Amino acid sequence: MVGADRIAVLSLHTSPLARPGGGDAGGMNVYVRALAREQAALGTAVDVFTRSQHDGQEPVEHPRAGVRVIHLDGAPADIVAKEEVPQRLAALEASLRQFTQQDGAKYDVLHSHYWLSGAVGLRLQRDWQIPLVHSMHTMGLVKNLHLQPGEAPEPESRVRGEQAIASGAGRLIANTLTEACELVDLYGADEGTVDVIPPGVDLRTFRPEGRVRDRAAAGLGPDTFHLVFAGRIQALKGPQVLLAAAAELRRQRPDVRLRISITGEASGAAELDLPALATQLGLDDIVALSPPVEPAELAATFRSADVVAVPSFSESFGLVALEAQACGTPVVATNVGGLPVAVSHGLTGLLVDGHDPARWAGALRELHDYPEFRRRLGANAAVHASSFGWEQTAALTAHSYQLAVDHFRR
Repeated sequence: MVGADRIAVLSLHTSPLARPGGGDAGGMNVYVRALAREQAALGTAVDVFTRSQHDGQEPVEHPRAGVRVIHLDGAPADIVAKEEVPQRLAALEASLRQFTQQDGAKYDVLHSHYWLSGAVGLRLQRDWQIPLVHSMHTMGLVKNLHLQPGEAPEPESRVRGEQAIASGAGRLIANTLTEACELVDLYGADEGTVDVIPPGVDLRTFRPEGRVRDRAAAGLGPDTFHLVFAGRIQALKGPQVLLAAAAELRRQRPDVRLRISITGEASGAAELDLPALATQLGLDDIVALSPPVEPAELAATFRSADVVAVPSFSESFGLVALEAQACGTPVVATNVGGLPVAVSHGLTGLLVDGHDPARWAGALRELHDYPEFRRRLGANAAVHASSFGWEQTAALTAHSYQLAVDHFRR
């Protein structure tokens, strides 16, 4: 056996079928969905357990051959906010156990995503006598290091839960070496149990071909400098930084014909009122806000852009940065977390230290003023992203499963 013949994936707080950029859906949803698809392509049967999105939802969906998405009762997403899920974990776990008992499915490996799933995974590892592999995606102690004004720190219960997972899981999967070091240094994980496996990108959807067509379809003239942000509209993701930088760039260079497209949905306690901010900064005439879109439309938006901005304050990897580069568009991103892995400074985009609007405006101005440099970054970006296919992520993850199984049998 290579990896596992049948795996149980736990994504209890958010469904892989949810559209990224809306509510609590983001890169992790893309990750779970794409990894399940590629694992099924390798011949592994995948059951993804998640909470239902609404009452009356079909209990089991089959998004593709070899993959089942099982919706658990106890915390429907349209009623129960993510922050309330910790109090509903017992109900979700009971629903999961009832389903597996009735279904009779047996698994070789558990793979949990985010700490809420990991907490349940630890108990299932003990009771089912199979190894748990865990992906943190984000970590409470890391988020607390990057709190914005007015944001509450992550609860101590989350930190304790993550520490238990770091010490109790069979293996831990980190997106980057930086995340691996954080697991060891902040949580005391055994470095011998941590595998560094970067996420992938859907290279069939996010590709560079069609940039001229998509730019024309967006009504953009050759002199328009088009900036794009895609993601959840919350302070942690930094869209307010992009707007402040654009206002500063406009003040410095009123000759620059700016257009800003922001696609996403307000989310969480730290959600932002971007329309009010755009008005305050005098950007009403150049800012277009839209809800989350399907991947194909998002790819077209990336191809129409001159620059995609990723001004996050904390980011375990930054799938948006990778997807944008796969479309041949350079990225300007914060030099934080996994973004220095996703973006190669000076080769596929620019990394900015901190969030000072003047510094960000300078990076944007540089890419505007040197279009040949910008085009070269875009061409390099497409090549860079092409090495991050989900097929590779799935193969490396299968090897991590095999290590977990081998160690568990000793």
